[in-house]
Order: sequence, then structure tokens, then C-alpha cells
Amino acid sequence: MSVQATLSSVIGPHAPEVIDGGGEYLSKNPANLDDVVAKVALGTPETLVAATEQAHRAQKEWAQVPAPVRGRVIAGLGRLVEANKESLARLVTREIGKPYAEALGEVQEIVDTCDFFLGEGRRLYGQTVPSEMPDKQLFTFRVPVGVAVVITAGNFPVAVPSWYLVPALLCGNAVVWKPAEYAAGAARAVAELAWKAGVPKGVLNLVYTDGEATFKGLEASLQAGTVNKVGFTGSSAVGTRVGELCGRHLQNPCLELGGKNPMIVTEDADLDLAVEGALFSGWGTAGQRCTSLGNLIVHRDIKDEFTSRLDAALRAATVGEPGGDVLYGPMLDAKFADNFESILDTLQPHHTPLGSDAVGRITDDKPRKGFHGDAGAGLYYHPVLVDGMRTDDHIFRNETFGPIVGVTTYETLDEAIELGNAPGYGLSAAIYTTDPAKAFRFRQGIGAGMVSVNNSTSGAEAHLPFGGNGKSGNGSRQSGIWVLDQFTRWQSLNWDFSGKLQKAQMDVDTVEPEMDYRLPPELGGK
Repeated sequence: MSVQATLSSVIGPHAPEVIDGGGEYLSKNPANLDDVVAKVALGTPETLVAATEQAHRAQKEWAQVPAPVRGRVIAGLGRLVEANKESLARLVTREIGKPYAEALGEVQEIVDTCDFFLGEGRRLYGQTVPSEMPDKQLFTFRVPVGVAVVITAGNFPVAVPSWYLVPALLCGNAVVWKPAEYAAGAARAVAELAWKAGVPKGVLNLVYTDGEATFKGLEASLQAGTVNKVGFTGSSAVGTRVGELCGRHLQNPCLELGGKNPMIVTEDADLDLAVEGALFSGWGTAGQRCTSLGNLIVHRDIKDEFTSRLDAALRAATVGEPGGDVLYGPMLDAKFADNFESILDTLQPHHTPLGSDAVGRITDDKPRKGFHGDAGAGLYYHPVLVDGMRTDDHIFRNETFGPIVGVTTYETLDEAIELGNAPGYGLSAAIYTTDPAKAFRFRQGIGAGMVSVNNSTSGAEAHLPFGGNGKSGNGSRQSGIWVLDQFTRWQSLNWDFSGKLQKAQMDVDTVEPEMDYRLPPELGGK
């Protein structure tokens, strides 16, 4: 029998005695719903408030730790994660149903992030700036923002949180981390590794609450002045609420939201490569990535051939128990299965579902050919490729967050770009082409924050900026040096050693040109 954890919030070192009171949540294995991974004691709004107060007290001392030393703590976290890589990946697979190979890649992302930010502990560069006046020097410094509340989704339960936690802690901030309830076990594992690496409890706090308790607690903490930065990964609808709340307190949150990511397949594309990219982009992780392929936009001259090839590839793909070699496993949680059912209800008579012999949940009555495992034990769904998608369809305009992709056609590249931008999201986009001109024109016209050429819509690297525009985010970026602007503030210093008051723009020496001078004839003048 699988080991079951009993989890509650950790907000030491001086936490109130009672930090739960919000009920109990059962984190279940979506591939085997009889397997309870963790019993989670949920907190109340006051739990999050208490955590921000603890973080506020702890942050000043943490900020005094030299940045290179904080970098060594981050390096230690990376080494601990690496030493526990397989165990953490197995937990991710068990708790959210992500195929083990993908879970290993997700854990590696933490290691890569730690490796990158170890070096930033010795950089965190400011600048020395020349003054317009003598005997005066100007400087700029990066300073920590203070306390960051980080709220993460569970589809990437360990990698995406590391994009927040690692740079925030490196920069000298304290963090209150509220993970998704359905990924509570994986979150606790990452937090334990961070604490064992040397991050003090109080500097990193783990809070389990549901959505409404989190929102109320965040509102109270912002009002109390114990939160200086909010990082949120989740749906566009919830991100809008978080953004509005932060705006009322003159804060600029880091919002990483949903996507409706287009893939353009041009008439000159390598179709075998495009089919492979679409298969992984659209149905990997059961389409439950913010970067999952949403709309396939295929040139009309190759649409029938491409669709036929993709249909065949999808039918041949193995779906099933995520410990095996499968394209995808179950839905993450029952609420995502319910949402996907509602998406399937929007399909219309003009749609032709391809990719499997049935639509909906995989059952004995609606089996999936080649299914691996026990379909009845988990939340497994047939893959769907929707031919005949129109621009007024629900599946064209909205994030579907499930194993479904629609296909439509275009004639000119400008039309394809317009179709790609039409839903209003702007996270990721891809184009398959052998024509460099098309690739560059696509990059110029598409509104996505991340663009791929002959590659999938999914696949981040630790040293590139990650984030979206429009409905996909507020322009903030994670990963690489760009995320430092989320967790530091610029502070300037002017140091006058002239011994007198020098007033900028007023006491500045100037050198005036001889404006009436004209070149003589021997130098080309008239």
C-alpha cells in the first residue's frame, strides 16, 4: 500500500498554535483514485496572515546574509534536489498523474534554475554612473522587495514554484508559498529540501488554504502592509482578481496565466516534424499546460494531408498509466476532469472529432485502443482533434486545458497571424516552416511572449524569460536574469564629496558651441 502523508501549514519559527481550521482536503492519485497521497489540513485566511507576519519579521535578517552566501544556499538546494530526483519525480507522477519521463524533466528544471541563480548571488549587478557635476558619484543598487506571497498551480507542481522561490530567496526576500491543494505533497517535499539546504523556516513558509481563504488572507495582508510582492500562476480569471486586488494597494504582481497557443503550419513545412511537434504540444500532459497547443492553423493546400497524418499519429499514441511510456496520463484532478467535460459539451455538429474511436472518458463502454493500465481506476480521457473548427467556436476562443486541439485553415501568412492573435491570449506560439522570411514575419506579427520555430509551443529553459501578454499575463517575466526585476527594486545613491551643495540641472558647467561658425571654402564651405 502506498504511503499516505498528513500535512499542515508550516509557518515557523514562531507560528500560532492553531494554523488550520479550514477543513481537510484529500490529495488523490488521479491515475488511481483509491490512492490517497496526502490528507491536507487547510488553513483559514488568518493562516496566511500569520505566515506573512512571520515572513515580515524574518526577512530583514535574511537580507543581511551576503548575496553570495544566499547563492550557496540555492546551490545546496539544487544538489539536494538532484540527489532526490527520482523520488521527487515519482511523487509528482503519483500525485498529479504526469508521465514519469516528464516528471523527471520537471525536477531537472529546479536543478537548472538553482545552477543559474548560484551565479547571480555573486552578481546582482548595480551600476556606477557618471554625474553631470564634478566631485560627485552616482550608484544604483538592487534591493529585495521584502515579503513575496507566491501562489502556484499544480500542473507543474515543482518546476514553476522554483521559478519564484529560487530568485526571490536569492535576492533576500522572505516567501509565503501557497501551492495548489491537489499538489500538496510535492510542495511539501520541495519545501523540506529548501529548509534542509539552509533556508530558515519563517523565511520560507508553506501555507495550505483553498482559493477563497487565500484571497481573503492576501487582502488582509496587503492591507496590513506585510506583503510587498505577489506572484501568481493560474487561470486568467483568477489572475484578473489578483491583479485588481494588488492594484488597489499600488502593487504590480507577477502574473503567469493561461494560454490559447497557436501553431501555424505553412505550405512548405516539414510535415513529419510538424506532426511530432503538434502531438507533444497538444496532448502531452493531457493538454494541461499553460503552453499547450490550442489552435492548429494550417495552410489550406496541406490541411487535409496534415490532418490525416496527425489523426493517425494520435490514434497510434499510447495513453494510460503514467508510470509507463505514454503520451499522457490522467487529468490532474477531478475538477479538471469536470471542466473538460464541459468543454466537450461545446462541440457542435459542424465539428468532426478525430484522434480516437470515442470522445469523453475512457471506460469499458468507450475503450481506447492500446490503452495502458486500468482505465476505470483513474481520470482518463480520449484525445480529441477537432476538424472543422470556426473562429466563433468556444474551443477556438477559450483555453480548454485538456487533451483537445482544433484545426482550421488559412491562405496568407497575415491571415494566419491574425487568427493566432484573435483569442486575445499571448503566452506561446509556434510556426513550422522552411522559409526564414515566414519565420521572421511571424515573430514580428504574433503577440505571444514566447515564439518557437519548428519546435513545440511547450518547453521552457531556465535562462530564458518565461511569460505572456494579453490574457496570458501582465508582461512580467520569470526565469533568467529578467525575473530579478520582479524580486528586487532599484535604489539610487548620489554621493557628493565636493564639500558644497551642488544642485542638479542648475549648477552644471556647460560648453557652448560657436553657432555662427561656417566651414571655409577650402573645407567645402560656400
